[in-house]
This record gives sequence, C-alpha cells and structure tokens, in this order.
Amino acid sequence: MMHKIQYILCMLLIIVVIFLQTTETYADDVDEEEWKENQIQQIVVETVGEVVEEPVIHSRAAVIYDRETKQILWGKKEKEKRAMASTTKIMTAIVVLEKTQLSDIVTVSKKAANTGGSVLHINTGDKITVLHLLYGLLLRSGNDAAVALAEYVGGNIEGFADLMNKKAKELNLENTHFVTPHGLDNENHYTTAYELAILTDYALQNETFKKIVNSKTATILVNGVSRLIYNTNELLGNLTGVDGVKTGFTGNAGRCLVTSTTRNGKQIIVVVLGADTKQQRTQDSIKLIEYAFKNFETINLKTKIEKEFEKWKQINQNRIYIYKAKNKPIELQLEKFKKEKITIIKGEENQVEIQFHCIYQYEAPMQENRKIGNIIVKYKEQIIDQIDIQLKYGVERKGVWEYIQEFLAVLP
Repeated sequence: MMHKIQYILCMLLIIVVIFLQTTETYADDVDEEEWKENQIQQIVVETVGEVVEEPVIHSRAAVIYDRETKQILWGKKEKEKRAMASTTKIMTAIVVLEKTQLSDIVTVSKKAANTGGSVLHINTGDKITVLHLLYGLLLRSGNDAAVALAEYVGGNIEGFADLMNKKAKELNLENTHFVTPHGLDNENHYTTAYELAILTDYALQNETFKKIVNSKTATILVNGVSRLIYNTNELLGNLTGVDGVKTGFTGNAGRCLVTSTTRNGKQIIVVVLGADTKQQRTQDSIKLIEYAFKNFETINLKTKIEKEFEKWKQINQNRIYIYKAKNKPIELQLEKFKKEKITIIKGEENQVEIQFHCIYQYEAPMQENRKIGNIIVKYKEQIIDQIDIQLKYGVERKGVWEYIQEFLAVLP
C-alpha cells in the first residue's frame, strides 16, 4: 500500500514538473486560447461600443505612444521592468534586417529545430531564406525560426544577444536587456512598456518589417515547398486601422500585445504587458486604442509659436539695446524647433502656454545666432519645450572712425 502511494505521489510530481516546464518554455498564442474569427469580432464590437472615458485595464503595464510627437499619451506602470515574451522578436527582426540579406539561405540546425514553445515546425537540415524565416518569426511567432536566425547572424544565441543589447543601447533603451532571440522566460531578459513602444516605433521605420507585421497570412517556402502561415495578432484585420505588430505569452510575462494603429494619417503604438488572459489582452488593447483616437488631437506647435513670436517681436525687438553696436537695427530669429507638433486632449489648446523671456541690454560685439532669450512652452503647467531666441546676424563693435562720424553728425 505504501509503495502504491509513493508511486502515485511520484507520478503527480512528474506531471507538475512537466506542466511547469511547459509553462516556462511556452511562448505565444498558438495554444488552447486560439479563437475563431467571429469570437474576436464579437469582442471588438462589444469593447468599441463601450463609453470611452479614462480607461480601466487589467494588464499589469501598458502605454499609448504617439509616433509623430514621440509622446506618452497614457500609461500604467509604463516604465516598470517586465518580462516581454515573444514581443522580443521585434528586436530580433530588426537586428536580422540590419545585419544580413533577405535572400540569404539558412540551414536549420538541430538546436533551432528542437526549440520549444510556439514553432514554425522547421526541421534539422531544412533550408529557408532569411525573409521567410522572418515571416515565420513575426507571424507564426516561431521560436525555432528565432534561433535559426540568431545562429545565422550572431553565430550563436549569446552572440546574437550581444547584437540585440548593442542595438538597445543605440536606441537609449536603458531599462531593456536581452538574453534570447525568442523571449522565453529568463530573469535577465526584460523591458518596459514604454521602451518596447520606442523599439517598435524604430522598427516600423523599416519597410520590410512594416510589411511583414501587417500581413494576415503569408506563403513561405521550406526546402522549396510552399506553406501557408497565419498571423497570431488577433486585432489585425478585425479592428479599424490596425497594421501590426506582435503578440507574446509566457508563464512569467503573461499575455502581451504590441499594436500599431493608423487612422486619418495619425499612428499610435499601444503596448499591454502582463494580462492574465488573451481576452483581457485584446479588450485592454482595444480600450486604449479607442481612448487615444477619441480623446486626443495633434496641433501644430511650430505654427502657433511662430505666430506668437511675430507679435512679440513687433513690441520688443526695438527695445533691445546693444551698447557700442556698429550696425543697427538688429534682427531676431528662433533656433530650430525640437517639437513641431504636440498631441493634447481635445479642446485643451488654450492650456498650451507660450512664455517669452529676454534680456534687453548687451554690449557689442555679438556673434550671429547668439542667444538673447528663450521661449518656454507649457501644457498644463508642464514644460514641454524651450526654444532659444537668437540674433539672426552678428553685431560688430564700433571703432574710432564710427565715433568720429557720430561726433561730426551732431555738429551745427
């Protein structure tokens, strides 16, 4: 009897260990939560139909990022370090795209073929182009494709991770670190919702990446044989304007989704990390997308500032006195704008404040582009930009001859 109990306990322990290993190695959404298209559409319709006010979401971290103005429009623990699962493959793709040719042929290694989790189902010795591996990486979320690409470009996983971290440093992603090309759980593999949005913004500048992540399906060739694969991104083709980017799931990371959406020429990136279920991930993403497009607008800050600057100049330019100046009058200009546009909550343009600060007395000589003041731009009392007011031309100092001429000019 005792042996039988021990046997049962051992079997239960083995099952638990296998389950935990499966949870740790599993990555992405080719799983028991696969939905039919009509289920996704129903969730989209129900969520879009909600009244969009300040969004309440279940995901543990999230951000809405404006591509044009590079602003965070809304965030929830957006700068907190978190596991990122297969959203890692955004960086994997970028490193590959920048380091190799799309037509190169990759021979799949045994290590790549035996990689667990969501896979493209490629086998040892299979031959496939870099381009088609990228489709398998970003649509099917193949961990085997990730390893095959990493080995081809970086020599091995460690070498490729070095390239990933080098790129992260170039992009000033200070709270991001990569260990693997696929995103399976590792305590030293992490990012933040905000930095993942910055990375995605960069990636979308690459036309090949942009095209791949906007593909609902793709036909790839493995050993010359065609295979149809599908995108794991449930919002692509089901929510207006969605044009990418990447799903993710591991036991530690939870459900993750990076979504790019473009409507009426305006593009945002929404990142949700750490949702408990795929439905929560989907609903949270939709809520944030709808909230952004219904509640924000982008204004031309450059035009607004230039208009106010012209008014200010008419009153103040002649008040600026440069002692011992040879050439008069002076002419002012603004330095190159750092922010030409800003995204604000609709109807709050009057809360964009433009303040002028200037010193009115100087002594010649003064070089061109010399700063004589600045403009401080605030939105809701928060400083969003500072622009220097400069001399357009240099000012020379008067010499002896100029003083003689002035003296003679006042003689009777």
